[in-house]
Amino acid sequence: MAEAQTKPFSLPSPGICISAVRGGGGKTLISLGLCRALVHKGFTVKAFKKGPDYIDAAWLARASKNPATNLDLFFLPPHKICELAQASLAKLDSLSPCFALLEGNRGLYDGQNSKGAFSTAELSRILNLPILLVIDVTKVTRTAAAVISGLTHFEPGLRFTGCVLNRVGTSRQEALLRTCIEEETGIPVLGAIPRLSANPLPERHMGLASYGAKLADDTEAKLEGLANLVETSLDLAKLLERCTPQASENTTSSSIPTLLTKKTADVRIGFLRDEAFWFYYEENLEALANEGVDLVPLRLLGKPSEPRLWQTIHGLYLGGGFPEDFASELAASPDIKRIAELSAQGLPIYAECGGFMLLARSLCIKGQNYPMCNVFPVDVEFCPKPQGLGYVQAKVLANSPFFTRGEELRGHEFHYSRCVRAEDLPYQLRLSLGHGMSNFQDRAFDGLCINKTWASYMHLFAPAYPAWARHFAQAARQFSQNA
Repeated sequence: MAEAQTKPFSLPSPGICISAVRGGGGKTLISLGLCRALVHKGFTVKAFKKGPDYIDAAWLARASKNPATNLDLFFLPPHKICELAQASLAKLDSLSPCFALLEGNRGLYDGQNSKGAFSTAELSRILNLPILLVIDVTKVTRTAAAVISGLTHFEPGLRFTGCVLNRVGTSRQEALLRTCIEEETGIPVLGAIPRLSANPLPERHMGLASYGAKLADDTEAKLEGLANLVETSLDLAKLLERCTPQASENTTSSSIPTLLTKKTADVRIGFLRDEAFWFYYEENLEALANEGVDLVPLRLLGKPSEPRLWQTIHGLYLGGGFPEDFASELAASPDIKRIAELSAQGLPIYAECGGFMLLARSLCIKGQNYPMCNVFPVDVEFCPKPQGLGYVQAKVLANSPFFTRGEELRGHEFHYSRCVRAEDLPYQLRLSLGHGMSNFQDRAFDGLCINKTWASYMHLFAPAYPAWARHFAQAARQFSQNA
């Protein structure tokens, strides 16, 4: 592989970080609407999502008409975050002006511990992005100024470009809020979103609903509606004036490698991408492609993939998603038997969360059992509340085609399902953080491996563990040579 060239990190002009007091405060509404509104103005918009999040990132990609990138300080140190941000911007290849938009998560200072580790505030400081605060003003006036004053003075080293009032009740309330906030804090009010009679975005148990086939007919209409809301409610000209970058140590001292040329493809790895399975980091797919993998999209739902495609793959990647929404269709698919046969033949298969559910013996939803692939001797039950939510730290307990014993992994989990009677299985991971598949003897465990099929609830972010793509490609080549 050619040695990487380096150049100083620099932030594009302009850029912004959108944050709020808490989750559910309106960040996503403003982020999506602003992405599409800036596209209307001729910008090439690059969206980033703070934290491990597939769904919001997918909507941001749709709104900006460019792939979105997840940035998370739990996975990558600051200099690697800057490298990833710069590399993703370098891929845009556009002559129009660029706008970088980062949507934060939870509240501005909320993080993993009492010191706010890995918070949106920390990420915005590292990237030197000015912060636009979205303030829910339901039933408040001057108190909003006190909240903004607290947010803007809580930690040093942050820039605030202004605030947007969300869920404004009346014109009188808006006028009073503008006066209080601007006189008491010096933070300009750049817009006011009225209290809406209905949520303009579809919701589900894991946040925003999928933008897949179920919403294909109205997704664009929803995004255009949000763009119109932002265009009529925000002072975009003033916002853009206040989003120019400023030099900082963080943006001038980092060295960013140029994009590396990927290897010539010599193996084929299939990956499920349909309405049930679509949780993939683009960085994970790109990492496989860079290792010489020809990626083959496959479907179980709707019009299934042609049998010949299954016959030509040397590996299979089963991402997460919503198999619980399509349990009966999946149970009736003849291809789940095909997956079981491929696993028995030693095909390298890597499955995460929803992919693991597919490989289980059965999936139980509200007392109804649906047969799955039966690769692993475990049953999975879908529950009304989350069974695992947040970051994962794990130690690898055994060698596999994908990991080496003794390695330390970081990932995340977000699942409403749980394993039933799964205490005595040969787990591959012992967790120091997270819930995983089983919790017994005061320890949490995750990860199963049979033949060359690996599955866990843990989602992995390839830039944080580059060896994963290399190991997967090597296993596929070995299968190809032995086939």
